[in-house]
Amino acid sequence: MTPHVAAPDPQAGAAVKAADRAHVFHSWSAQGLIDPLAVAGAEGSYFWDYDGNRYLDFTSGLVYTNIGYQHPKVVAAIQEQAGKLATFAPAFAVDVRSEAARLIAERTPGDLDKIFFTNGGAEAVENAVRMARLHTGRTKVLSAYRSYHGATSTAINLTGDPRRWPSDTASAGVVHFWAPFLYRSPFYSTTEAEESARALQHLEDTIAFEGPATVAAIILETVPGTAGIMTPPPGYLAGVREICDKHGIVFILDEVMAGFGRTGKWFAADHFDVVPDLMTFAKGVNSGYVPLGGVAINAEIAATFDKRAYPGGLTYSGHPLACAAAVATIQVMEDEKVVENAAHIGETVLGPGLRELAERHPSVGDVRGMGVFWALELVKNRETREPLVPYNAAGEAAAPMAALGAAAKKNGLWPFINMNRTHAVPACNVSEAEAKEGLAALDAALSVADEYTA
Repeated sequence: MTPHVAAPDPQAGAAVKAADRAHVFHSWSAQGLIDPLAVAGAEGSYFWDYDGNRYLDFTSGLVYTNIGYQHPKVVAAIQEQAGKLATFAPAFAVDVRSEAARLIAERTPGDLDKIFFTNGGAEAVENAVRMARLHTGRTKVLSAYRSYHGATSTAINLTGDPRRWPSDTASAGVVHFWAPFLYRSPFYSTTEAEESARALQHLEDTIAFEGPATVAAIILETVPGTAGIMTPPPGYLAGVREICDKHGIVFILDEVMAGFGRTGKWFAADHFDVVPDLMTFAKGVNSGYVPLGGVAINAEIAATFDKRAYPGGLTYSGHPLACAAAVATIQVMEDEKVVENAAHIGETVLGPGLRELAERHPSVGDVRGMGVFWALELVKNRETREPLVPYNAAGEAAAPMAALGAAAKKNGLWPFINMNRTHAVPACNVSEAEAKEGLAALDAALSVADEYTA
């Protein structure tokens, strides 16, 4: 698929922008301080505006367009389903809903063979936690400080990053703990083995002081996404699995961002040979073409609700259009070897390329990731590891990262920027040439970041 850009039409773009500013209320934003780009179209790994500017999308939307924009087979599947059965209530058996569940269950690890459909990742987390609490009869849920689990009530309380603060009720039964992160170790570790062992001991201690019999679940992003793409050290997730088994705690892995090829395997858990009790998914399940998420449930927890009604549901659970998109997306990923491509690009292009950039740019303190899921940690000083901007910086304090972003866009790259990091998260079917194009644009942008180093 060759991306194209329609003839520039600034007047149409201005009309789109005006309507947006008059009527659209944007998430995570001070409404009067934002200036959204008016998007005219998208295809593959690119999108473009009404002025004729084309951007290589190194954000995959919000890390969800795993097969890129406007894949013709998925678009056709949605159109065909709309003509056949555009919608139907979730209490009925519908062929495309059943098929989507079957295809997902075939790819999830272990016996995660029952699928509860939601409209997105946050709802998946909400329902996974509800299932865990009902299954165990316990209330507390433990989650990591460096995490993001969604913006609904329970999910935002589980979240560790600052987006939680305005909505944190301190009464949601959530306890936060430190997960491993060697580059900024809270445990003064010097090796991955030390970090894994000390993080597991910290988790055990937290559970001991909270009371093991009060803890329903531990939820972790298998590989944390927005919080920094921190690949867990060897043995950590297996150790959490052992802790959960020891105390009768439900182990939930959040694969909303890391799942469906993002890390070079169908699910990130496959890298670590760990099977959770519940797994949440969304985003890449159908590349976000129609909103869809869900919870993959193991046999034991599913059996809890064999004779007992599960007290949860959604009007659009397993929506036929969303499920048709999922079926088509999974088939495309198989036929076009998209998961294998993500692994290949990570191993041969993005990983080596980002590490090479780190050698030449003093602003890069750390490079980490796998597949098409990478982060560059930017610092003022490599020796002290002082972040390029302070934690949760805004306004003038965030100017260095804003300058980086502006430089990237000037060079045709739309970057993913969060705090003092830029993430390289293109589509899972990104080509070698496109990945190298992105690296070249990042190279130029990092030269701007270097100007802020000490």
